[in-house]
Amino acid sequence: MSGTVRYWAAAKSAAGRAEEPVEAATLAGALAAVRTAHADRPELLRLLEVCSFLLDGEQTGGREPAAVLLSGGWTVEVLPPFAGG
Repeated sequence: MSGTVRYWAAAKSAAGRAEEPVEAATLAGALAAVRTAHADRPELLRLLEVCSFLLDGEQTGGREPAAVLLSGGWTVEVLPPFAGG
């Protein structure tokens, strides 16, 4: 399925872009595609381990990424930990 990965805050800086198109059927597949595409960006790879993710505006929470199914036109937002509150 085609969709978009959108990066926020430090993830945006680490990725060197605000968003990119990705082909994947699960959140795990989308994250694997991002890791492959950005293998030369160690800071992004590190951040992905601690980020939260929204799928079409909804938190994915503690669900296993392989169990989070994506449908056509999906958007995954990559949210690094934020300071403050």
